[in-house]
Amino acid sequence: MDKPNGIHYIELANNFIRFDAASQLTKVFFDDTNKQIFAVRSGGATGVVVKGPAEDAVITFCMSDRGGDIHSIKFSPDNQILAVQRVENAVEFVCFQGDQPQLQDIITHQVKTLIYGFVWVHNRELALISNTGVEVFQILPEKRQVRSVKALSISIKWFAWSGDANVALLCTTEGNTLVPVLVKQKVITKLPKVNLGNPAREVEESKVTLGRVYGVLAVFILQSNSTTGMMEVEVHLLNGPGLAPQKCHVLRLSLVGRFAINTVDNLIVVHHQATATSLLFDIALTGELIDEVTYHAPITPGRSIKPFGLKLPSLLPDGHIMQCELYSTNWVLFQPNIVIDAKLGCMWYLNLCIEPLCNLISDRLRLTEFLLQRSSGKQMQLKVVQQLMDEQYKGTLLPVLETIFDKINKIYASWVHLTLQNQTALPSNVKSPTNKQATPPIVLIEQSDMVQVFQSIAERPHMETVLMLYLQSLNKYNIAAQEELSKMIISELIRNRSFDTLRRLVSYSMLLESKPIACFLLSHSDVNSAISQVAIDMLGKMQAYEIIIEVMLGQGRVIDALRLAKNSLGTDKVQARKFLEAAYKSQDDLIFHSVYRFFQMRNLRMYETLNFPKAEQCTEFIQHYNNTFPADNAVKLPKS
Repeated sequence: MDKPNGIHYIELANNFIRFDAASQLTKVFFDDTNKQIFAVRSGGATGVVVKGPAEDAVITFCMSDRGGDIHSIKFSPDNQILAVQRVENAVEFVCFQGDQPQLQDIITHQVKTLIYGFVWVHNRELALISNTGVEVFQILPEKRQVRSVKALSISIKWFAWSGDANVALLCTTEGNTLVPVLVKQKVITKLPKVNLGNPAREVEESKVTLGRVYGVLAVFILQSNSTTGMMEVEVHLLNGPGLAPQKCHVLRLSLVGRFAINTVDNLIVVHHQATATSLLFDIALTGELIDEVTYHAPITPGRSIKPFGLKLPSLLPDGHIMQCELYSTNWVLFQPNIVIDAKLGCMWYLNLCIEPLCNLISDRLRLTEFLLQRSSGKQMQLKVVQQLMDEQYKGTLLPVLETIFDKINKIYASWVHLTLQNQTALPSNVKSPTNKQATPPIVLIEQSDMVQVFQSIAERPHMETVLMLYLQSLNKYNIAAQEELSKMIISELIRNRSFDTLRRLVSYSMLLESKPIACFLLSHSDVNSAISQVAIDMLGKMQAYEIIIEVMLGQGRVIDALRLAKNSLGTDKVQARKFLEAAYKSQDDLIFHSVYRFFQMRNLRMYETLNFPKAEQCTEFIQHYNNTFPADNAVKLPKS
C-alpha cells in the first residue's frame, strides 16, 4: 500500500485534448453542450480550430474578423451551423458545407435585449437567453431567416445551463429566485422554483453549479454556514415537472476560500484551491439527518489530484516532461468532469481511482455501500469479500460478511425479479413499443461471480459456514440457488460429512432441484447411503419417478421400486422384464418369487392368463421360476 500522503483518488485522464493556448492573439471558448473547445486566432482572417469531444475530432476553418471580437461561439449539434456572438444584442449564423463555412450566406439576427448567452437545443433551433427572458428560434438556412417559435418573458440577472438535461437555471431580478426552465425543440417549460428560504437570500452566479448525480439534475449552491463560518454546499434535487426542487443534502466542507465542483461517477467532487485538495461526497451514503436534510462529511480527508506530467516537444528521444500545476488559477471546470487550463492549452477529464480510495475507507460495510454505487466498483467489491473470507480473519468478521451478502443480494434480487417481470409481461412473439430494456444496476454481483470468489477458500475449515451464510442470504431475498453454487455447497457438505445439513437443505428446497443436481448427488452415494436417499428425495419432489425407480433397482431395492412404479406409473405401464431381471440379480428367491407372482396376477387381470406375452421377452425368468418353484405350477389360480 502507498504511504498516506502518496494516495490519490482523483486523476487527470491520459486521453486529454491539446489546443492552442490562450494568448494576446488567441481566445479560447468551450461549448459545454457539445463538449467542443474553440481556439480562435485573430489577425487578418480569423483562424478557428475546434476540438472535441474525442481527441481526433478536429474542425479547422477561417472566418472574417470584421464585426468585432468574438464573445461566444458554438456549433449546432450536427456541426452544420455555427452561431457567433460579437455584440451584446445580435448573433450571427454561419452555414457550413462539410467542414467549411459558407461566408457569403451569413445570417445576422438582432434583438432589442441584452443577450446573456445562447444554447443549441436542436440541429436547427437555438435558445437565446437575455435579460428579458428565454426565446427559442428556428434557423432556416435555405430562406436565410431566423424565426421565433417559443418565448418565455421573465426578468433575468444571470443563468446557468445544463446541456445534459436541457435545463436553464434562471436567477430572476424579482425576489432573487432561481427558476429552472426546461428548453427543448419548440418547448419551454417553467419548472417549480428553487426554495432559497424566506426571505430569499441573494445567490451569486459563481456560487451555483448545475450537475447530475444518480440520474437526477441537482443545483449545487455554495454558501457559508451562519454558525461556524465554514463553507457548505446545498444540494437541491430537481425531481421533475410538478415537483418542487428539494434541499435534500448539505455537504460540510469545513474550509473557507475558493471552491469548484465536478461530478465523477455519481460522486460530488469539491475542489479547494487554497489547500490544493479535492473532497469527495456521496449523497447515497447515510449522514446526519436534521429536519429531513442529510448532512454529509467527506468520504475521506481531502487529497490532491494525482500529479500529471505533460510531454513537451523536444529533440531528445525521450522528450521532456513538465509537471502541470494542479489547482491552477487558470483552471476552469465544466460539468460533469472537465478541467480546462486555457493558458496551458489542455482539456482533461477527471477520473476516479477506485482502489487507492478503498484503502482509505476502513469500515467495510460503508465501503460496500460506496462500491455498489460505483461503475468500476464490482471487482473491488469482490476483492473486499475475498479479504473478509481470508483465513487470517478466522471467522471473526462473519457478521460483517453476512450484512455485505445481504446488501449485494438485495440489488441482485431486484434485478432478477425485474428481469422475470419483463420476460413474462408479454408473449415472446409480441413487442411492446413502450417496454424499454431494463437497465441493470450500477454493480450487479451474481452467483457466478461469488462462486469464483468462494473457490479461493476451497476446503478451508470455515468454507461451509461462509457458503451457508451466502445461501441463507439468497433465500432471504427469494433467489434460487443455481447449479454451480448448489454443486459447490453439496461438495463441501459431503467433504465435511454434514449429511443432516444436506438433507435439510433439500427438504426446504434451498438447493437447485434438477435432474443434473440429483445425479451429482448420486455420483457421491458411495460416500454414505444418506446421500442416495437425499437424491431420491429431490427426485421425488420433481416427480422424476422413472429415475428413482432406476436408482432403486440399481441399489437392489426391487420391492420398493416395484411399489413406486405401481403407484406412480400404474400397473399397466410397468415393464415386467426390467423388474424380473433386477429380482433375479438380487439372488434372493423370496424377492424373485414376490415379483414374479405380482406380474402373474397382472397378466391374469390384463390377459386372463398367467402366461407372459412373448413381446415382454421373459422366457429365461419363466424358466428360472419353474425350476426354482416347481410346486407353484400345480396350483391353478382362478380367473379374476
